[in-house]
Amino acid sequence: MASSPGQYATILSRAVSGVQAPEVQVEVHSTNGLPSLSIVGLPEASVKESRDRVRSALLSSGFSLPPKRITINLAPADIPKQGGRYDLPIALGILKATGQLTPIRSLDSFEFLGELALNGEIRPVPGVLPALIQAEKKSRTVIVPTSNLVEASFADVADVYGAETLLDVCQFLMSSETFLPKPDRLEKTESEYLEDISDIRGQFQAKRLLEVCASGGHSLLMVGPPGSGKSMLASRLVTLLPELDLKQAIDVASIHSVAGKTVSMDQFFQRTLVQPHHTATAAAMVGGGSGSFPKPGAISLAHHSILFLDELPEFNRSVLEALREPLETRKVEIARVNQKVTYPAAVQLVCAMNPTPSGYFPDDPMGRCQDTPEQVLRYRRKISGPLLDRIDCHLEVPPVDFEALSGEKEIGAETSSVIRERVQACQRIQKDRQGCLNTELSPKQLEQFVLLQPASKALLEQAVNRMGMSARGYHRILRVARTLADMQQQENVLVEHVAESISYRSLDKSL
Repeated sequence: MASSPGQYATILSRAVSGVQAPEVQVEVHSTNGLPSLSIVGLPEASVKESRDRVRSALLSSGFSLPPKRITINLAPADIPKQGGRYDLPIALGILKATGQLTPIRSLDSFEFLGELALNGEIRPVPGVLPALIQAEKKSRTVIVPTSNLVEASFADVADVYGAETLLDVCQFLMSSETFLPKPDRLEKTESEYLEDISDIRGQFQAKRLLEVCASGGHSLLMVGPPGSGKSMLASRLVTLLPELDLKQAIDVASIHSVAGKTVSMDQFFQRTLVQPHHTATAAAMVGGGSGSFPKPGAISLAHHSILFLDELPEFNRSVLEALREPLETRKVEIARVNQKVTYPAAVQLVCAMNPTPSGYFPDDPMGRCQDTPEQVLRYRRKISGPLLDRIDCHLEVPPVDFEALSGEKEIGAETSSVIRERVQACQRIQKDRQGCLNTELSPKQLEQFVLLQPASKALLEQAVNRMGMSARGYHRILRVARTLADMQQQENVLVEHVAESISYRSLDKSL
């Protein structure tokens, strides 16, 4: 790195662009002239305001800001820069360029992230985890705010130090005997859930289907009256899923880091249930928002977890239609004038709705449904056919009878941990065979791994013709049938597996 002592300095940092963290070189040039401090390189307002923060932080830390013409360039200039993450590298660049910082450690091997307070303290910034992953590929050491050290422990790859103040960083760079704290080692703990599937009374068919969906990663739509337990069933599905592996957990934590959300160490490997309200906008659901930096939406925050849409028809139709492409591609692409950001979105979709506007089935024995056929049809048409076609399993959830509610807890009812072990074994079979869960099988892979017997073919052909099923619906029946066979450790898909899979699409006609 060519430099003129006392005039020019380059400090390395990282920007935020989705779950990527492109390198940013903070170039500082100090020269004689009318005293000024300018920042170029496509900075947003929050970056331009760093001039005042850096000036006060330098003075509070015992340094000076010489009466020089100081120009700061954030390169490359085609990447939008936002937030206060560049405060620390800008301050270090000014100190180096004005001769106040004479490090004995090579600055080329360090990257810096942190927002400066007016008194010189370093405040936490979002998007640290993706930056650490990229810095590791360059074999560089990263200095981050001490408050970000818990997040830094998730990476478990990069050489990371935490700093409380600007003065701490300067002393560390100028002395080989000065040490900064490092993150604690990440230790995997057993996931603990406050809820359990054994809490659910009755609903045996629904609990059976929950295990099927958990085993193959299938999406689910539950239709039933208020109080039938749809939300309770959805919340218990999380407890049936195996823990995230390290790579998956890092991917999920990276998305939450970019979104400015904290992930606690004891929940690092747990899957979550993301439940947006039905008033959520398209930007809140798939990502985006105002400004040049698009934020991840609910579908990305539910990556490797469950996205639960309760009261499905109450969502704005444009919001639901925006989900169609991400559900197929398992990623979200958000375009802006200066950049295109991609977020992963491998979610398990679970939806719940009432059968009619009044909430009850048209044939309710107590006559509580007073809706006309036109009102029912208009209500159900709020959900488009193409979206329904992308949901693997449809299930009618009847109300729970009094005997099941008032009776004692079922003796010998299976707990979530017992079912989770079966789910884990079933998923292991799928990954050993094809490298992915059954819900991700392509049509070509289905031809290879789902070999139907003549009786199964005849049954499936009858169902497709009678229900007017699309090619997508046909493939989803095969995927669920493959999961049912795997649950019984059957190599071949039998006719009973196809029949049960077809029964989970029986709402295609009614909806």
